Formats: sequence, C-alpha cells, structure tokens
Amino acid sequence: MKYDVIIIGAGLVGLATAYQCLKKNQNLRILILEKESIVAKHQSGHNSGVIHSGIYYKPKSLKAKNCLEGYDSIINFAKEHDVKYDLCGKIIVATSSEEIPLLENIYNRGRENGLQNLRYLSRDEFREIEPHCEGVKAIKVPQTGIIDYPGIANKIKDLFVALGGEIEFSQLVNNIVENIDRITVITDKKEFITKKLVSCAGLYSDKITKMTNDKNDVIIIPFRGEYYKLKEDKEYLVNHLIYPVPDPNFPFLGVHFTRMIGGGIEAGPNAVLAFKKEGYNFSDFNFSETMHTLTWPGFRKIVAKYGKTGLGEMHRSLSKSAFTNALQKLLPEIQEQDLVPGGSGVRAQACDRNGGLLDDFDIVRNGNIIHVRNAPSPAATSCLAVGNTISELI
Repeated sequence: MKYDVIIIGAGLVGLATAYQCLKKNQNLRILILEKESIVAKHQSGHNSGVIHSGIYYKPKSLKAKNCLEGYDSIINFAKEHDVKYDLCGKIIVATSSEEIPLLENIYNRGRENGLQNLRYLSRDEFREIEPHCEGVKAIKVPQTGIIDYPGIANKIKDLFVALGGEIEFSQLVNNIVENIDRITVITDKKEFITKKLVSCAGLYSDKITKMTNDKNDVIIIPFRGEYYKLKEDKEYLVNHLIYPVPDPNFPFLGVHFTRMIGGGIEAGPNAVLAFKKEGYNFSDFNFSETMHTLTWPGFRKIVAKYGKTGLGEMHRSLSKSAFTNALQKLLPEIQEQDLVPGGSGVRAQACDRNGGLLDDFDIVRNGNIIHVRNAPSPAATSCLAVGNTISELI
C-alpha cells in the first residue's frame, strides 16, 4: 500500500487535485481515500449547482483568482465531456434605495475582476426579463449559470481512474503518522504509506489538519442551508437566477431563486448553525461535534457579532411564514402554499480563535503535507483551478 500521493476526500476539490496531478505525471501512483461509498456525497453534491462568475470576491484574492480561472475550466470540461450546464445568467437586485451603494460596490468589484458585459438595469429593464421581481435597481451578470456538479465529479473520477489513479471508498481516516521518509495514513480498515499527502476533507478538514498540526487554530463550524422548491405551477415566476444584495456583515448571499439543471426552481437557502457536521435536518445532533463548536473561543465572538442575524435565520428555519416573507422581498407574489420542502446542504465555515470567519480559500503546506483548511463557495466552480494550484504545490 505504498503511494507517491494520497488525497483524503473525494469531493470536487480532492478529485480535481488528484486528476490534475496525474495529468501532469502519469507515472505517479496516486490514491484517493473517501469515507463514503460514492464521490461528492456532501458539499459537492448538496450545493445549489451554480456556476459562479466571480463578481462578489475581493480582487486578487484566491477566491477571485481561482473562480475566474475555474469558470472557464469548468465550462470547457462540461462541453468536452457532455455534462449538462446552462449559462442562463442572473440578476442581483437592490430592493431599496439604501442597498444601491452596496450594489454599486458589487458592480465595481466585478469590473475589477475582469467580468465583461455587466450591465445596470432599471426597474423597468429588469422586469422585462423577470416580470414578477420587485426592486429599484439591478445588475445583470451574464456569466452566471447552472451545472450538474455530481456529474462533473463522477466524470473527473472516471478520467482519474482511466489514467491509472486509485480510489478506496468506505475508508475513514483515524490517524496520520509522519516519519522522516514516509507518511502513514491509518483508516478504520487499513494502513497506507505515501510520500506526500493532501487533505481535502471539507467539513472535517479541521479534524484531519489536527492530526498533523497540534497548533491548528482554525475549526470548521457547520452551517446548514435549507431550500424550498416552487410548485410546478409557480415556476413561471422565475426565468433566470434572482439574487438579493448580500448583507456585507454576514458571510452568506441571502435567500435567492435558482433554476436547477434537472428542472424546477429552488428558493433559499437560509444559514442555520448545524448541530452535526453532516446534519441535513433540523433534528440532526452530534454531542461531541456540537460541544466542539460551542466551546471554541471564536464561536462566542461570532455569537456576539452575528447573534441577532443568526436568530433570524433560525426563525426562518422553523417558520415557513418567515421564510416566505424573506422571499417576498424579491418576489412579492410568492405565498406559503407555493412552496414545498426542497433539499439542504451544510457549508463548512472555517473560524479562527478570534472569531474571524475565513472568507478566502486557505491552503497550508508543511513539508510533504498539504491541508485545504477552507474551501468555501465558489470551490465547486473553481475546483479544476484549485486542483491545479495544489498539484503544482505537490
């Protein structure tokens, strides 16, 4: 069980890293270890399926750089391998005059990031393409689209295996032992030896990082995003993707309307503290994981800063009426009876000891071990670019 590179995690970033590495050198023996029985089981398969344009991200940040590079890569990959996608475009809508300066900041940031053909729309103009939407001003972002991310993940897996790569499923990593000339990865079933190791463990990236770095000062706090779907006879209310102006003090984009690549319209998500890292339902609970969050010094500072907003998100989770009220800011015609329960996802949000929520990709290298500690949205859009970056580090 000796390898040149072992990668922990078969989400989009782990798969893309393995694939890009093997494309560069097909003589390498590369193994992906995955605790689930399939690829893209969690964040990669539970996201909204959006191809992000890069309009929101701080210029020159890793997010901006990799999103812009990854955008072209993911579209070209989908074209080449016949994975379904649709560049349907989106509008970002200011629902009040107070939001217009924030909307203008987003527009300027998009221009700085090199986005072409962004356009301001007056109320009359955006209602020509989204006649049921309400607001005072909008930005049209033609680059945004939707895609089958599980399809992307499975195609990358197939290409990786065809190049000689190996995947071991149902392998839960319990420990990592680093020696001078080797790294031993111990799972619940086997031991594997490698020269270099990369962890792309998503919701458990902090746990895996801690196995080789006792001083790791970042933990993952899980936030569940819950969706409703529009009933089929109400899907006419949405033609493209409709987003609000995000709250700059909160690291999420707010509830929005998203066309799905398989059909239908999603509405959401909210952002609720999850009491289990893979807790897709409100009732899901894991004592040790919850205590890990609640006792973290940074979490108490988050509560002090975002407590009121967090309670509002929790209220929307429990109250369909409150969720509907949030959606009505963009689509006043929406009623409770127009919504049926949709899916949910859990976002891995890295938080430092001082209560800082890491907003950018965070990749740390120590000798022959690389840990991806934080890979938030747009990691799915950026996966091939991030994978290429990590493969160069390897």
